Amino acid sequence: MGELLLIRHGETTWSARRRHTSYTDLALTPDGERQARALGPMLTGRRFAAVLTSPCARAVRTAQLAGLTPTGTDNDLAEWNYGEVEGRTTAEVRAEQPGWNLWTDGCPGGESPSQVGERLDRLLARLGPVLDHGTVALVGHAHSLRVLTARWLGLPPSAGALFRLETATVSLLGHEHGRQVILRWNQPVPSAATAQTPRH
Repeated sequence: MGELLLIRHGETTWSARRRHTSYTDLALTPDGERQARALGPMLTGRRFAAVLTSPCARAVRTAQLAGLTPTGTDNDLAEWNYGEVEGRTTAEVRAEQPGWNLWTDGCPGGESPSQVGERLDRLLARLGPVLDHGTVALVGHAHSLRVLTARWLGLPPSAGALFRLETATVSLLGHEHGRQVILRWNQPVPSAATAQTPRH
């Protein structure tokens, strides 16, 4: 049985400011492009039975810059639909709705945790036969990949709250003694590879 290699896309202007980004199709920043290129050496020597990306340009571009050749895009790998929360930070939402929690409350006009979990369950079900042939790489987004990880472990979608995931990181899901487990989590690219250009 193969493994699932998860890659979160590189930095965008909104991810740098912790703004919820789902259907807004932002490009990578120059730093995000450097991050994506720096992923390449971390993937060298790996063979993949499939490489799937979210339909968003930031995920597709990250895969390309990392040296991957996507075999397809999958709508179920898209980011959590934030609805009316799109483009806003958690602090901004809580200023109007104290105590709001994405992981339990979902988003008005967008998806609930259970809806995100249902579509990532569909994706995992489709990937089952592919994993029989080797490792599958998934290039996507923070919250949807966190929900996918929770479902891989047999946990409710809300448990994704426990798995912080930064931009341009690599995580690995696999097996141990017949159990589905996390083998590696939130591994960043080497810092020297992504040294930022000084800003004046």
